[in-house]
Amino acid sequence: MSAQQPGGYRWTSLVGLGLKARVSRRRTLLGDERYWMTRTASLQREQLRGLLRRAAGTEFGRAHGFAKLAETPERELVEAYRARVGIADYSAFRPLVQRMREGGERDVLWPGLVMDYAQTSGTTAGDKFIPVTREMLASNYRAALDIFAHAQRFGVSVPRLLGGKALFLGGSTDLSVNEHGIRTGDLSGLVTPLIRWPISKIYEPGPDVALMSHWPSKIDAMARRCIDRDIRMINGMPSWGLVLLERVMQLARERGREVRTIRDVWPNLTLFVHGGVKYAPFEPRVRQYFSGASDGADIPYRLELYPASEGFIALQDRRGDPGLRLLADIGNFYEFVPLEEIDSPNARAFTAEDVEKGQKYVVTMTTCAGLWRYVIGDVVMFDTVPGKLDGRGGEGPCRLRIVGRHRHFINAFGENLIVEHIENAVAKAAGAAGVVIGEFTAAPVYPGEGRRAGLELAVEVAGGADVDRVKIERFALAFDESLKAQNVDYTTKRTDSLGMAAPTITPVPLGTFHRWLERKGKLGGQHKCPRCANHRDILGDVVAASR
Repeated sequence: MSAQQPGGYRWTSLVGLGLKARVSRRRTLLGDERYWMTRTASLQREQLRGLLRRAAGTEFGRAHGFAKLAETPERELVEAYRARVGIADYSAFRPLVQRMREGGERDVLWPGLVMDYAQTSGTTAGDKFIPVTREMLASNYRAALDIFAHAQRFGVSVPRLLGGKALFLGGSTDLSVNEHGIRTGDLSGLVTPLIRWPISKIYEPGPDVALMSHWPSKIDAMARRCIDRDIRMINGMPSWGLVLLERVMQLARERGREVRTIRDVWPNLTLFVHGGVKYAPFEPRVRQYFSGASDGADIPYRLELYPASEGFIALQDRRGDPGLRLLADIGNFYEFVPLEEIDSPNARAFTAEDVEKGQKYVVTMTTCAGLWRYVIGDVVMFDTVPGKLDGRGGEGPCRLRIVGRHRHFINAFGENLIVEHIENAVAKAAGAAGVVIGEFTAAPVYPGEGRRAGLELAVEVAGGADVDRVKIERFALAFDESLKAQNVDYTTKRTDSLGMAAPTITPVPLGTFHRWLERKGKLGGQHKCPRCANHRDILGDVVAASR
């Protein structure tokens, strides 16, 4: 079937039929909200106990008494574990991981010799090497099955979906192998070689393109590979998805095809699975590419993930609901530390049933790859909280939303802005001003040389610096009003413009942030643009990259 033909079935639909049968029981269970409300607490303790038993014989497990901990009664298990193991970030694990990865040592954090490591880095931190075990890959696979189970619950026909091709915008780094045979690379680079028949028959762009490391060339190669394929599903970050859609449409026009929307190239595009960044700021552009208007139709089905290099955390389980359900039974144990306590040596931690709605928490994980009470760094808030161990109380499955990173915030003048505030305000302002936007970042404006204290937002806008100034003024006003509506501290500082001046909006051309990432050697499918920082280094670099 060519991409120009109407939707139908190919032999690969049999893969979808097999997958449908495999996840049908799971689909029923996932739809049982009472089960997840009453069982999440005990399921999480089951995961923890299993991890403690599995790693009891490791160096870390012996040092922290895992064998004895694993026999602790259910009600006492979590507190006993916390008493033995402290909350830690990557710096605490770095020496142990280094021994495992570079020295080939066995039984350090996880049983046996860990052969794979996912290299990951933020824009403001050094490289991290996250252990990737067979158990972690199995956990990720179970999460992937839940994606299809929830897609079925949303109304997606999995056989019809897999009657075409699924395009994955994964990582960009090929693998390096040391003298111990230990592999290091992007997580996608570790997973791609494991894709086998029959999944390989529906997977795009293929391993040769997927492992390319130069992203501009990779996007072009993806577009050329897939332009005549029957793409029905896309999985990746929205920002890179938009870059790809634009290149595909451009190539089609260069070949003389009449293309107004991506549906003129991929008429059967049905499902967009996305994660890593908030979707709302990108939604108008996705709609524009899909239906020709920023307020037109979106891709029929969307499903949001909460992935991390350390493991999957949550995914969307109700269509149109931004809450993401905690993946409580896939082999990881989660705790949540109040944001204001994360740097305290006596920081408290809460399990899913003990958190409070409306409060901000930093996510920590105990993983099936040997990271113990590890600080992920994301800040979340909860929409629904499950019941206690006895099953009483609770409002439903544990659902959360990502609202930022605990190191990404702006509080130069007591304004206390977090990523969620910036993202919501940008989406609101773009709609109010009628402008098409891309990436963005915010930073404080420090007083001096005639400048007032304030906030600056560098935002990609179609037209760049030449965009209509009236639209930018409208954008600035709506951005300011949205921040005020969300944050009382910002409102106080902005009252009568006595504390902070109105925000400054600096438009830059589309593609500026990706050029900045490329200059830093961070260009790729799993690198994100920080939405805000309590300093001007990032914003200054981005604006310089626009010139």
